[in-house]
Amino acid sequence: MGDGPDAVIFDLDGVITFTARVHAAAWKELFDDYLQAQAARIGAPFRPFDAAADYYAYVDGKPRYDGVQSFLKSRAIDIPPGRPSDSPGDETVCGLGNRKDDLFNRKIDETGVDIDAEAVRLAQELRNRGVRVGLASSSRNAVPILQKAGILNLFHAIVDGLVSERLHLHGKPEPDIFLECLAELDRSLNPQRAAVVEDAISGVEAGQIGGFGLVLGVDRNHTRALEQHGANWVINDFSEISADRVSAFFTARAPAA
Repeated sequence: MGDGPDAVIFDLDGVITFTARVHAAAWKELFDDYLQAQAARIGAPFRPFDAAADYYAYVDGKPRYDGVQSFLKSRAIDIPPGRPSDSPGDETVCGLGNRKDDLFNRKIDETGVDIDAEAVRLAQELRNRGVRVGLASSSRNAVPILQKAGILNLFHAIVDGLVSERLHLHGKPEPDIFLECLAELDRSLNPQRAAVVEDAISGVEAGQIGGFGLVLGVDRNHTRALEQHGANWVINDFSEISADRVSAFFTARAPAA
């Protein structure tokens, strides 16, 4: 391995796949329906969910129940937490979260899964060098999405929303899912010798808190938000990067002999 990374862990939505836009559309449909009904009920103006600003500020990268709570708190709306078994659309955090999941799955069934071929190329290059490659996602749909895209076997380990629920892992910006994925790749691995690849503010914060040697931000919107929240390298597109460049980053950080 030399001075290159021992492991690289990718996020899914907006990194390996372009499903972030589908998530944003599902969140918008969910919240706009809910906010319109609430505005009519209390006689207040309807202020829609912003699929860019609200999405990135409150729900991007978070487990869906956390996302519901985060956004509703921003609008000073308090509803019961409910239970994961709540029916989709029940006026509880879990009910709304379950409705969002239904909307997302319906949209994926309609549109299919669009993968980033350059991100897949990078992951394969890293594998070819003997780097352990993992995927860590808040989504409970990660494995079905990867199966539909035909790239499930690209990853040596996958930690998704279902694993997080079973192991009681905290959502981003806590680093739990990245550290668990690293442990599943190899329990002897040190975060300082590993990289996290993320497009969400909460994700780069998690990588930084987890002590990963490289937090690579994927900023397709050409802003500086990821750099400001903890990414120590930001790209706009995976065509800008290669396994050689990732290895060079770690080589440059290695202490002199």
